[in-house]
Amino acid sequence: MTVFVFDIETVPDLDGLRRIHGLDGLDDDAVAEAGFALRRQETGGSDFLRLHLHRVVVISIAMRSGDRFKVWSLGEGGDDEADLIQRFYDGIDRFTPTLVSWNGSGFDLPVLHYRALKHGLSAPRYWETGATEQGFRWNNYLNRFHERHTDLMDMIAGYQPRANAPLDEIATLCGFPGKMGMDGGKVHQAIQDGAFDSVRDYCETDVLNTYLVWLRFQLLRGHLDHAAYARECALVRETLEAEQRPHFQAFLEAWPRQALEETRNG
Repeated sequence: MTVFVFDIETVPDLDGLRRIHGLDGLDDDAVAEAGFALRRQETGGSDFLRLHLHRVVVISIAMRSGDRFKVWSLGEGGDDEADLIQRFYDGIDRFTPTLVSWNGSGFDLPVLHYRALKHGLSAPRYWETGATEQGFRWNNYLNRFHERHTDLMDMIAGYQPRANAPLDEIATLCGFPGKMGMDGGKVHQAIQDGAFDSVRDYCETDVLNTYLVWLRFQLLRGHLDHAAYARECALVRETLEAEQRPHFQAFLEAWPRQALEETRNG
């Protein structure tokens, strides 16, 4: 089985805001602020834009396949949005992975749907529900209760929105590093400041946290025993140590080994 744990980071779609709200003639900063102001009027306070008005700047993936574990990102700053989203869907076409996310059903996947629609992309494997491949009738990426896409937040909360919890707190509760470097609300400013690397690194540590929670969930439901769980955690450590990238080293330093020992000892 191949697993893709994924996360996206987004900024306001300035061209979309201009088209929808008639904001031609304003510079980028003014368009963004106008979009936020209009959204605050709609919601009574929150300036979090509707999902179709988020432009994807990076998609990070933690992949477990065969004997390999790998973390990487699609998007290197200034990349064409259509290209990086198509590459994500092409990976699904190639590997038919189990997708794992934290709130992917509520944010990441709908954003990708809207943006793929905007750009006229093609993702036949992702949208398969059994019309051409019978097995997808019983397990596909779109059904909330199928595991081909496992939204950990949704599933662990028992599909009860009032029971939802933030990734940062669950990861920290389990002894993992949690959020590192920034949060989603700072991504727009970081991109404006030219700090794309910080955004990419932040997204990659988010998928690492999600992957570790996924492993703990696999232990919880008996898909891993304690010995297998320890081996999977060791593989993550070995991979990050071999990469020798600063944000991976910081992640390792914030992930105490005694957390694994506590899990072993119950």
